Amino acid sequence: MCVERMVAAVSFLVVLSVPATVQISRAQGWAGSDAKTEPLSIIDIPTAGLLRGGEKSFRVDLYRGDGLQAAFDYGIADRLLFGLAYGATGIIGTGPPEWNEVPGFRVKIRVIEESESFPALVLGFDSEGAEGYIGERDRFTIKSPGLYIVMSKNYSASGFFGFHGGLNYSLEKSDGDRDLNLFVGIDKSIVSFLSVIAEYNAGFNDNGPNALGRGRGYLNAGIAASAGGGISLAIHFKDILGNQRHEGFANRTLRIDYTR
Repeated sequence: MCVERMVAAVSFLVVLSVPATVQISRAQGWAGSDAKTEPLSIIDIPTAGLLRGGEKSFRVDLYRGDGLQAAFDYGIADRLLFGLAYGATGIIGTGPPEWNEVPGFRVKIRVIEESESFPALVLGFDSEGAEGYIGERDRFTIKSPGLYIVMSKNYSASGFFGFHGGLNYSLEKSDGDRDLNLFVGIDKSIVSFLSVIAEYNAGFNDNGPNALGRGRGYLNAGIAASAGGGISLAIHFKDILGNQRHEGFANRTLRIDYTR
């Protein structure tokens, strides 16, 4: 991946996504102890985080193969979110891009609000996987969550410490692996604008004879920073355990979030 070209492309998209009439505030993003918004996901796994009613979020992921995925989320109400996502590999270069088969959509409904003694609980659906669609396998490189339930609890510990865990059932079953899956994740603020993040996707639904996974699960980690103006930036190191066949160690991806 040519990082310079990809960053330039994303910067252009972010500029296009912000109307010229909007006055950018100095609002904090979701990373760090001064965070003003909730993370909607850790890296690939969802959290119980939502947007407030009327809030909008635009996200761009840059991944291997000159891939780019853009997502838009809207807080319909404080407890209800709807989003759309679409992407392609080969965005940068001379050949034609390989677009995902169809746009993905997601919806999240918060059933229980977080309290001092109990985590927030969200029911959701997300049809968009990660890192490009593989047409001959009829699946994303990282399967979409599909139907899921997730709980999130935040603690005060030298800043913020968030714990997230849930179950999901992906509708990407062309490989014959129809198992229920488990995932967990954490985010920990380091300073006012910086957090470290990590997640483990057990990959129970991606370890069969025709699957891409080896049965080790997907361990991902990263660093996220709030850049002001509602913008958050993150670099991810994915598949640290080398679970996916035919891929190298610690695939690197980049994410830019903008919330207003």
